[in-house]
Amino acid sequence: MSEAAAVRAPGGAQAVQRALDVLHCFHDNGPDLSASDLARRLGLSASTAHRLARTLLGAGFLEQDARTSRYRLGPAVTELGRLSYHQRGLHLAAPELADLAERTGATADLALRSGPHAVIVAGGSVTPKVGLRRPLHSTALGKVLLAWARPGEGGPSSLPPLPAFTDRTIVEPAALEAELTKVRSDGYALNDGESAHGVRTLAVPVLDGSGHARFALAVRATPSVITDARTDWFLAQARSCARALEVLLLSPAERRPSSP
Repeated sequence: MSEAAAVRAPGGAQAVQRALDVLHCFHDNGPDLSASDLARRLGLSASTAHRLARTLLGAGFLEQDARTSRYRLGPAVTELGRLSYHQRGLHLAAPELADLAERTGATADLALRSGPHAVIVAGGSVTPKVGLRRPLHSTALGKVLLAWARPGEGGPSSLPPLPAFTDRTIVEPAALEAELTKVRSDGYALNDGESAHGVRTLAVPVLDGSGHARFALAVRATPSVITDARTDWFLAQARSCARALEVLLLSPAERRPSSP
C-alpha cells in the first residue's frame, strides 16, 4: 500500500487512536469545532480530519450544527457517559457531596484519574460551563491520586512537563516527589494557591482494600474559610464522607476492613 493510501485508510489501531484523539479535542468544553480546527489541533490534513469527523458523526459520537457545519460531542457520548456514571454508582455520591458542602460551606468534589489529569465526576464543580479535567501536579485532587496511585497508573515520572499556573505551582519532578511523600505521611493533600490565587483545597483519598485511591475527595474554598486553625475540622468532615463513599462506590470485596 502506498503512503498516500495509508493516509487515506490508516491501520485499525491508528484509525481508532485518531478517532479517540478527535473526541479528546472537545475536553476543554469550548465552542464547537470545524474540521479545520480539528486538523490544526491534531496535526492532520484537513481531508483526514473531515473523514474522521464524518465517521464519528455517522456513529453518533459527534453531531454537526446544520447552520455552521461545526461539530460537538454527540448523543452516543452522552449515552455512554450516563451509563458509566451509573455503573460506577456515582449517582449515589451526589447526596453525600451535597451534605458535605452544606456542612462545611465549601465546594465538595469527587475525582478519578485519567492519564495526567484528575477528572471531576461529581460535586459542586460539575457545571455546564466549567471543564472537568484538572492537572495532577497542581491540585489537591491530583496529588491524592498520585500519592495513592493504582497499579499501572504511573507516578510523577509518567507526567508531561509540569506547567506553572501561579508562583506556587510545583514544576520540578523531584519537588513533586517530595510533596507526595508528605501527602502520604499526612494522609491528605493541600493545594494552597497552586492552581489559582485565593483558592485553598484539601483532599483525601477514597481507598480500596489494597490501599489505592479509587477516587479523590476535595473540599475547596478561600483561605478565609479553610483557615489553618480549622484544617483539622475540615479534614475530619472530608474523611467521614470518604469512608461513606467507600461503602457506596466499592463492592464489599473491594472495600477496606471496617474499623473495630
